[in-house]
Amino acid sequence: MILYNLNHLRILEAEAIYVIRETAAQFENPALLFSGGKDSIVMTHLARKAFWPARIPFPLVHIDTGHNFPETIAFRDKMVEEIGANLIVRSVQDSIDQGRAVEEKGPNSSRNILQTVTLLDAIEELKIDAALGGARRDEEKARAKERFFSHRDEFGQWDPKNQRPELWNLLNGRKHMGEHFRVFPLSNWTEMDVWQYLAMEKLEIPSIYFSHQRECVRREGTILANSSFIKVRENENPEVITVRYRTVGDMTCTGAVESAASTLTEIINEIAIARVTERGTRTDDKRSETAMEDRKKQGYF
Repeated sequence: MILYNLNHLRILEAEAIYVIRETAAQFENPALLFSGGKDSIVMTHLARKAFWPARIPFPLVHIDTGHNFPETIAFRDKMVEEIGANLIVRSVQDSIDQGRAVEEKGPNSSRNILQTVTLLDAIEELKIDAALGGARRDEEKARAKERFFSHRDEFGQWDPKNQRPELWNLLNGRKHMGEHFRVFPLSNWTEMDVWQYLAMEKLEIPSIYFSHQRECVRREGTILANSSFIKVRENENPEVITVRYRTVGDMTCTGAVESAASTLTEIINEIAIARVTERGTRTDDKRSETAMEDRKKQGYF
């Protein structure tokens, strides 16, 4: 049995739906950034609720690194087909082939940061003026500085000191030509809220969130899936481990946690006593003390 505060979750739901509807009302060409992860699944569900019985009035946009978990891509395609959404995919590999981005080298190379180039190009190409994302303020200290409507300049860059006040639920979407906004309806949610909402709404999520056996390598305190996208070092011995994922991203930087949690109830109980944050398994956040904020200033999600 899963215990949750129904009133608390419905308040968060209503707030998020309000932000989504305000986005549709204030902007001409919004889009929902969709990764196939649990937060973007909740976002898509909320968007469906916001405009039901009509379909979601804007596209889902996936920035594909090419190094995704296959379970996530399969889930993405299945979900989009079931709900009848318009999915637009833009590829980091295309950015590399066009000389717009340069592949990292070395044993810890990742395409995660390269998504920024592809994302900004997609925003310009598709003329997106509001990109809805599932980021939450509890995820990382840089994300705690975001507003619901987070302004980006004409270069797609974020200045945390130049954001609009949001008093009495008034959201200011005014912008100059070439600028856009990132919109975060889940800002006031926590990881626990997301898991409990998934359980309450009985939403389907990719299988990698549940306990399973996977061949992995242990690297500097992180458990990485052994795949053709990473280079196994001489001192690393791939082994089959019972794991699950708390967050889903590029396979080269998304760490797993050892876990036997195979149901939402077990996951919620596990999260309740976890001592490591959700993004504590992400190696891209460990490159420096300000890794996330630096990426966000350049135009990252």
